[in-house]
Amino acid sequence: MSMKYDMIIIGSGPGGYVTAIRASQLGFKVAIVENENLGGICLNWGCIPTKALLKSAQVYDYLKHVDEYGLKAKEIDKDFTAVVKRSRNVADGMSKGVQFLMKKNNIEVINGFGKVKAGKKVVVTDADKKETEYTADHIIIATGARAKELPFLPIDGKKIIGYRQAMTLAEQPKKMIIVGSGAIGVEFAYFYNAMGTEVTIVEFLPNLVPLEDEEISKQFERSFKKSGIHVMTNSSVTKVDTSGKGVIATVKTKTGEETLEADIVLSAVGIKSNIENIGLEDVGIAVDRDKILVNEYYQTNIPGYYAIGDVVPGPALAHVASAEGITCVEKIAGLHTEPVDYGNIPGCTYASPEIASVGLTEAQAKEKGYDIKVGKFPFSASGKAKAAGNPDGFVKVIFDAKYGEWLGCHMIGAGVTDMIAEAVVARKLETTGHDILKAIHPHPTMSEAVMEAVAAAYGEVIHL
Repeated sequence: MSMKYDMIIIGSGPGGYVTAIRASQLGFKVAIVENENLGGICLNWGCIPTKALLKSAQVYDYLKHVDEYGLKAKEIDKDFTAVVKRSRNVADGMSKGVQFLMKKNNIEVINGFGKVKAGKKVVVTDADKKETEYTADHIIIATGARAKELPFLPIDGKKIIGYRQAMTLAEQPKKMIIVGSGAIGVEFAYFYNAMGTEVTIVEFLPNLVPLEDEEISKQFERSFKKSGIHVMTNSSVTKVDTSGKGVIATVKTKTGEETLEADIVLSAVGIKSNIENIGLEDVGIAVDRDKILVNEYYQTNIPGYYAIGDVVPGPALAHVASAEGITCVEKIAGLHTEPVDYGNIPGCTYASPEIASVGLTEAQAKEKGYDIKVGKFPFSASGKAKAAGNPDGFVKVIFDAKYGEWLGCHMIGAGVTDMIAEAVVARKLETTGHDILKAIHPHPTMSEAVMEAVAAAYGEVIHL
């Protein structure tokens, strides 16, 4: 193993490993440092295994309503342990896939905990506490993030858990309280509810998935309540007693305090960047409010040191980390590359119903002073959605009335996370509403609801 590289990347999540591969393609001699499993949180404890759990829940949900499709099935049940095992197998397979990609692209994998040092050096401490020093012309920090802990809600891994434990519980809880209704919170709420756990979700803000367009949030809350999830908005957990067999949570609401009993509490209140003990202070790398400060090409204030992904300001999303890493190394290589457009980042939530959005919400567009055209098309009017048994939800589009610029697109319903890319690409190409109307969409599909929503915005909708 060499001690000198063109580039060393610390962290092998979707930021780190993608960056490493692109750097190798560009001719750099690359090493990647990983303290756990290749693929990072996303492949091992985040995006991928959670989607496997959600798919199992969705299939189970379908089976429970099989009679609605003219079919019959007897003795439908689930095996919670087998569901968890399938999820872990999917994650393990994806991690092995990253191992293959590292070998294919001649990337050296260094196992251990990486720490940056002055002089463009990285010290790696392996499992036996042995330290080895490496040097590189360029060092990229991609150490990701972990579950945030609130002072009154410390994660003990048993009765108060984070997302890692939520994916691998030995037994399915009968009752669960979930604190926080971002993507992590609502995805686990859907999973456990579908599997038969009694779920209560507590959100401090007025709406579930509070970053979404308000109409999307309201529809999502209705769907959750319809599925039997107890929703508490404008509420906060102030105390959790774990001294008994289960947990007793004190929840402050607009009308007073309530006491909830459950087997377990899942804390899903956000993430904390992994920037401690990695040598930032020793090198003099600037940090502000839990984030490493970088320019538009991810250079820190110290030449030769870069940072991408969850450790820098911006959306903490896998696809954002990948885009940042590619932009970073292409700039280092001298290619002409544009900065990442943070105004055109798609966000996806994979509960049921799914949520997908990009661009401005209606409220944000109004706040910015735009004169807007808004169009909506419900899936209840979609032939494909009705035939598939998924009529809940809608597509909402927002355009600038003066120039036809597509300001925002918001979707809720089955499969919408696979549909949002149309809006992302269209916005990247500065496509107008009229361009979308004249682009023929296939029928019957869920995606034609996008065209219909645009038509509604311009007063030309056919099927409403």
